[in-house]
Amino acid sequence: MEIKDKIKLSQNTAVISGIFCITVALLLLLNFWQMSKNDPADSKVIAALVERLKQEPNNEDLKTEIRNFDLLARKAYFNSRWQVKTGAYLLLFGAIVLVVSLRFYYVLMSKIEQPDPKQENEIISRIMAQKGIVVVGALFLLLAFAASFFTVNDLGNYDVNKKSAQAGISPQDDGIEVIEVSEDPGKEEQNPQQKQISEEPAAEPAQVEQEASKEGSPKVEDKEKPKAVIEKPKTVDLVAEIKKNHSSLRGFLSQGASSSNNIPEKWDGAAGTNILWKSAIPKHGFNSPVIWGDKIFIAGADNANREVYCYNRTDGKLLWTGVADNIPGSPSSPPRVTDDTGLAAPTMTTDGKSVFAIFATGDVIAFSMDGKRVWAKNLGVPDNHYGHSSSLVTWGNKLFVQYDTNKSAKLIALDVATGNQVWETVRESKISWASPVLAEVDGKYQVILTSDPIVAGYDVETGEELWSVECMMGEVGPSVAYSDGVVVAANEYAIMVGIDIRTQKIIWENDEYLPEASSPVAYDGLLYIATSYGVLACYDLKSGEKYWEHDFGSTVYSSPMVADGKLFLTDNDGITRVYGLGKEMNLISENTLGERSGATPAFANGHIYIRGDNNLYCIGK
Repeated sequence: MEIKDKIKLSQNTAVISGIFCITVALLLLLNFWQMSKNDPADSKVIAALVERLKQEPNNEDLKTEIRNFDLLARKAYFNSRWQVKTGAYLLLFGAIVLVVSLRFYYVLMSKIEQPDPKQENEIISRIMAQKGIVVVGALFLLLAFAASFFTVNDLGNYDVNKKSAQAGISPQDDGIEVIEVSEDPGKEEQNPQQKQISEEPAAEPAQVEQEASKEGSPKVEDKEKPKAVIEKPKTVDLVAEIKKNHSSLRGFLSQGASSSNNIPEKWDGAAGTNILWKSAIPKHGFNSPVIWGDKIFIAGADNANREVYCYNRTDGKLLWTGVADNIPGSPSSPPRVTDDTGLAAPTMTTDGKSVFAIFATGDVIAFSMDGKRVWAKNLGVPDNHYGHSSSLVTWGNKLFVQYDTNKSAKLIALDVATGNQVWETVRESKISWASPVLAEVDGKYQVILTSDPIVAGYDVETGEELWSVECMMGEVGPSVAYSDGVVVAANEYAIMVGIDIRTQKIIWENDEYLPEASSPVAYDGLLYIATSYGVLACYDLKSGEKYWEHDFGSTVYSSPMVADGKLFLTDNDGITRVYGLGKEMNLISENTLGERSGATPAFANGHIYIRGDNNLYCIGK
């Protein structure tokens, strides 16, 4: 090919790619302008229908119409997001082709003989004009890229503000005394491999039981052997103690079922019926109560302080307050969070020796059961546009932290005694607001996490990924349900799936009722799931067949809990509905707390503990 043909080819390529870039850039700018003027969720139709619903609260057809319009708005938004992302990639590709073709064009032109002196000035002028066009075009492309960037999260921001306004929640600004750090903040953690050798983790309960059974009868002359016989009942008692208490969000293994019995079915917070005590909460938070023995723990925070509160479970007296301050790496000012998440959304956990809390600042802190600081560290301020809300869970001397942010996704295991990192597993997923769930599968324990796009299980000892299924999308908030070898993951405007944990296959799918924040619970072959707009539905765990639904029409962020052969679900208005378990809907009672509540109830010794916006309640017969 002659040089003139190459010049013509590169010139034509530059022209075509330039036209392509300009077209894509115009479309991106137009999309940005349209979304800035017309928010897909800011629908006058929906607003009008909501106003009608206030006048006709029992109009089921109207409720269905509102949901359909809302779903269309969401789908339009996600479609627009896909268009913007795809357009940005196309624009980048076109710009690269344009630059390369122009580069070839000018290189080839330089090989042509020098022009006559009379034509030189004309050529120089033409080159300057071309450079000017290139500069203007580059600015135009940068403007289009900026438009595509700023378009992505419009609906997410809109929804957060809308939810905040509907919830009517505002953080408190109480201040309290600051205490000193009892640990050495400058001490660096050891090499994780050295640590695992020097601090061997305790065996899981199932493992200890198996080892004890293999030891056989002790010899009479061996004085050390009887100790192994004494250790076995202690291990069994430890598991029973964990089940008897409520040591994490959604109770034992964070699975949503409590072994507590003799739970009251009726109460009234305003009238005081079956209210044993209520205690004021110093600072606001959306975390749920955790319980061990005669102590109950919650956390609160504002822009001034992050605090942990310990109450006497018997009479509600505040026993001590622990302050999470003077932690190396902690930000000087808290990160921006939304009102419906706050700085203290994650629920704490306890192993009976210490209680552990995490805040939206990335601060993790451990207190002894009598309120002494054991250790504290900062994991790095989470890059999170709502606020950190993944709760903690502990098992086998490890504290598990799901740390899925915009920057990175990972599961971290910390030593409960020192706070040192035992292991860290980097995950191929996006940001998530869900919490870890523990599961015993074939005698071994694993941590199950859900996010966009994967649901996955990890070995508690090593952090190794045991299995992974790609099935989720969107901003994942609900944790998984687990029972009898089946994992159920769900997310609003996405899908609900049942996964066989052994074959790692999806065994059923459903998209009729999906949760936004409330986590499903699986129990006795049935699955219960609550939507954010107030529908509780019951499904078959193995097949996904729907048995019944109950539309009570109020906002729900709390997760359903199974206890004493019944299901308890608290909505954001503080009304707890009690249902009988089974394939037919059986609403036993509706009970009013007397204030708003978004937390999940905790159960222990025949009592229910519910966190309201302002008070902690103990309910019992």
